[in-house]
Amino acid sequence: MSGIGALIIGDEIILGRRQDKHFARIVEILAARGLTLDWALYAGDDRDRLVETLRRTLAGGDIVFSCGGIGNTPDDHTRQAAAAAAGVELVLHPNAEREIRARYAETGREVTPYALDMGRFPAGSRIIPNPVNRIAGFSFGHHHFVPGFPQMAWPMIEWVLDKQYADRFNRNPTADAAILVWDGLESVLTPLMIRIESEFPGLKVFSLPFLGSAEVRRHIELGVRGAPELVPPAMDLMRCEVRALGYAFSEK
Repeated sequence: MSGIGALIIGDEIILGRRQDKHFARIVEILAARGLTLDWALYAGDDRDRLVETLRRTLAGGDIVFSCGGIGNTPDDHTRQAAAAAAGVELVLHPNAEREIRARYAETGREVTPYALDMGRFPAGSRIIPNPVNRIAGFSFGHHHFVPGFPQMAWPMIEWVLDKQYADRFNRNPTADAAILVWDGLESVLTPLMIRIESEFPGLKVFSLPFLGSAEVRRHIELGVRGAPELVPPAMDLMRCEVRALGYAFSEK
């Protein structure tokens, strides 16, 4: 099955002028539907680099959510980069145009060519409704492009998931559990990690070292993630073997 990726675009994030909020929220949106994010990329507003990146991701089979750069100002390049990467023209989408004209009528503004540019998407695209200001995003294949504004982007991502990928929800339920191994050494615990993954196929063992602070002494968060029915017996084995190695531990 294809994976799910996030492409988060904007010079303001790359340059540290704004803190990204999309990554954590996308993870939450997916988790609420029993899905997980497989990868994430950050990119600035550089058209050539975006073309290169999108050409690569379009060639794969992943679902991709792209946040940012679909406006009509000189520093917005995502629409143009997506069209170039796909080898198609930018065209004014009739449904996007209708939404733009309706929005401008609501606000009493004149529709300019610059305004209509926001509805020019790679030929063959489908629109993603924008519940905030009616300026649509777009889908091209399994790539879904939404604005950089969180209050617009997040409900648009949820709409795409619920409308197009509901059959994937909760298909592979997962659970996780962990213990804190006090003063643990990964080099000592590695054989146990390998054993657990060997004896419980489909589970992943994770190890998160903490070097210690004035409040909490050095430890390793050691745990497993995967099929819910395999987690309890794997953790029982882990506790037993950690104890046999002479380590004290606490439940996470």
